[in-house]
Amino acid sequence: MLSMLVVCTGNICRSPAAQLLLADVLDSSVSVSSAGTRALVGAAVAEPVARRLTGLGIDTSGFTARALDSSLVERSDVVVTMTAEHRAAVLGVVPGALRRTFLLTELVLLAEHAGADAVSGRDDEARLRALVAAAGRTRATIGPARAHDVADPYGREDARYAEMLAEVREQATRLRCALRR
Repeated sequence: MLSMLVVCTGNICRSPAAQLLLADVLDSSVSVSSAGTRALVGAAVAEPVARRLTGLGIDTSGFTARALDSSLVERSDVVVTMTAEHRAAVLGVVPGALRRTFLLTELVLLAEHAGADAVSGRDDEARLRALVAAAGRTRATIGPARAHDVADPYGREDARYAEMLAEVREQATRLRCALRR
């Protein structure tokens, strides 16, 4: 089973949304979890995010926020971050995770631009492992400027939560489609 870790700041908005949405669209060969660089440890998913996820049929009741630490990164096959700052924080904790740590939007672009052999396999685990292995070559073709951060809605107006969730949902769907083409 492939272990995917999703990282944001508080681990109550973006990373739990990505964790739950990715777990919903990827097959059972991938285990998705999340953590925060400044996590509100033990907190549930923020209410505006939880409400919207519940509306999509995704259960948030078992989620609790946790802090990013080196053991979580070391045990993960793929680390997905919401921002370049989060990526830097992951690499500050485990520098050896460089080749398997991606912005969410970067991972999606890599999957969409990789050759068919880079996303081949019998399940999402095999496809993601192949994608990570080919990422260095593919990164050179797309360039880092096309990937972007997922904005933090925390403490902002309700519409920002909706925008964030729509973007994360779109990225998760695009990743699933790119892996299964």
